[in-house]
Amino acid sequence: MIKVNVFVKNHYWQKYLTNPNHYFNKQIKRLRKKEKSLQKKNYSFSIMLTGNKEIKYFNDKFRNKNKTTDILSFPFYQKKELKQLFKKKQNFYLGDIVINYFKIKKNDKKENFLKELNKLWIHGFLHLFGHDHKIYKDYIKMNKIEKRYLHRIEND
Repeated sequence: MIKVNVFVKNHYWQKYLTNPNHYFNKQIKRLRKKEKSLQKKNYSFSIMLTGNKEIKYFNDKFRNKNKTTDILSFPFYQKKELKQLFKKKQNFYLGDIVINYFKIKKNDKKENFLKELNKLWIHGFLHLFGHDHKIYKDYIKMNKIEKRYLHRIEND
């Protein structure tokens, strides 16, 4: 079972998500149903829905970048460690994702808010699994998985 815990730290989120825990757990359920690589896995992770002030604080504290951003991911394990944990089939905590409402709202002119939100949390989710995009080859691989996951939750 995959469990997501959602914490809302900015009231603007209520405009789009009246029940954030339900929304994200529903998305995870859709994704897990169609994505074999996620089936029979037992872990949890957290999503913090926040604004500019909070995400700027975390970005500065943990990445030494004193500016806002759209999303931050804090994986608890390295990719190699995750492989071992998945083999044991035990429950474990994957990590944390922080998402900035105002960056989504800024990009909302191009696409709908929830679609943009889904893109971001999936991106952060993949970082929790050790995916990265520092080099172009890894970017291509991660982008392909992001698109597949997004397609799975949007076409239920």
